[in-house]
Amino acid sequence: MMKGSELLLRCLENEGVQWIFGVPGEETLDVLNSLVDSQIRFIAVRHEQGAAFMADVHGRLTGKAGVCLSTLGPGATNLLTGVADAYLDRAPLVAITGQASLDRKHKESHQFIDVLSMFKPVTKWNADIFHPRTMAETVRKAFKVAQTEKPGSTHLELPEDVAAETVSDRELDGPLRVQAPSLPEPLARQVNRAVEVLAQARRPILLVGNGVIRGQAYDAVRRFARQTNIPVVHTFMSKGVVPDSDPLSLYAIGLQMRDYPTVVMEQSDVVVAVGYDFVEYAPSLWNPNRDKHIVHVDVSPSEVDAHYIMDVGVLGDIALSLDQIGEHLASFDLAWAKECRRLVQTAYEEEWAQPPGWPLRPQHIIRDLRQALAPDDLVICDVGAHKLWMARMFPCEVPNTCIISNGFASMGMGLPGAVAAKLLYPARRVVAVTGDGGFLMNVQELETAVRLHLPLVVLIWRDNGYGVIRWKQQMKFGRTSGVEFGNPDFVALAQSFGAVGYRIEGPSELGPVLKAALSCGKPAVIDCPVDYSENLRLSERLKALGTT
Repeated sequence: MMKGSELLLRCLENEGVQWIFGVPGEETLDVLNSLVDSQIRFIAVRHEQGAAFMADVHGRLTGKAGVCLSTLGPGATNLLTGVADAYLDRAPLVAITGQASLDRKHKESHQFIDVLSMFKPVTKWNADIFHPRTMAETVRKAFKVAQTEKPGSTHLELPEDVAAETVSDRELDGPLRVQAPSLPEPLARQVNRAVEVLAQARRPILLVGNGVIRGQAYDAVRRFARQTNIPVVHTFMSKGVVPDSDPLSLYAIGLQMRDYPTVVMEQSDVVVAVGYDFVEYAPSLWNPNRDKHIVHVDVSPSEVDAHYIMDVGVLGDIALSLDQIGEHLASFDLAWAKECRRLVQTAYEEEWAQPPGWPLRPQHIIRDLRQALAPDDLVICDVGAHKLWMARMFPCEVPNTCIISNGFASMGMGLPGAVAAKLLYPARRVVAVTGDGGFLMNVQELETAVRLHLPLVVLIWRDNGYGVIRWKQQMKFGRTSGVEFGNPDFVALAQSFGAVGYRIEGPSELGPVLKAALSCGKPAVIDCPVDYSENLRLSERLKALGTT
């Protein structure tokens, strides 16, 4: 005999699940009890949104679905933002919510709402487990759908009586064999057509998206770029595909204004879009005149967009596609790539070379952070003005070492995401880079980090306001509204949780403090004032760039 909750755990074990992130509840009592006898570890968090963000970042870092658990009603609604983040960031995630027993779902009942309908718009697929007999198929489908390109979130609802129901072994199917679809080889005629389009190019560009990281095709991108001398622009979520120290890297594009990589894109005539996703950066922002010849290389067909009319689409395994195109393509004159790199690198070096001021300029915070970390250490970036600066200028040498949400782009993911990252990679140093706004949205997960003895670092860029909105208001209206707020003493706050707190009080202190925080052996919080007047100075520089 086996209970439904026991079979659920067997199916999750079969999928290779190591952790379930969640908050306990009455409707999940049987699941929590069965977890005691499971090899899966339940990570009790302090808010369901934190659990969903942990599962979200787990999926981003591993390609395997992270799992989060909540009870019905308010527990489920609290999960929703993190599940939506995974959906648009293309991170595999399986959300499991408890639900009222089947005998009260047809009527008004305590805490009962239609959770399936609520989750439907932010998941690739969701379903109700209405009997233990359906458990094996339903769980296997949830993971297969979540992990298949384009990956994303799925959701399972488990009524409390189904979890508690006992069924004989002969009535049940055990966990199903884990299978994943194989990626097809690209069609030869499409490869040949791509070669023909590129052969006519004079100023080609590789636009690399997060699909390259998901498909682990970064070595193929590097081979292709170096063989052909085509410079590479990254989206925010593909930083590190080509190391930023490589002369072919043009850093990242994604700022909602005409930045230096955008100038390069304007001069290009053929864009090879590899693993590129519109949710990150719309084609209208880099192809406003609809004059680019586009070669689409991806596992999936592209979305329809008037600014993304392809000359050819090469569908299939990304690495195979690039290797086959590269076999028949001659190298381009290196002068084009050198000029592109000179434009972007010179501009960024001029920004880094400015003398340090107080509060610290974003560029100098980035420089000190980069110097404190090894190439394969992990940065989990929350959402805010700091995200835009980190995406633009934080140099990456290794893929998936700077995790940025740029699909749903939800504030509050930094600290919970760092908890997941440190659980996954205890030997690598992990820093959550966050604003004061985003940090306080899920500050409670600092207790989770302390309880789990996770020596991660939270670097707060403090400006006492919602920096991006302030920036946009200043640009659009010349004044601000509703963006200022107060803050607690972050050092005392950290200490109250049992973490270590540091306060930056001068322009030369951040480097030494980062070193101390990274080696203190406990969760650490760094309060670092930032000079966001640099936002307007950047806007003026880029505005002047548009007149050249």
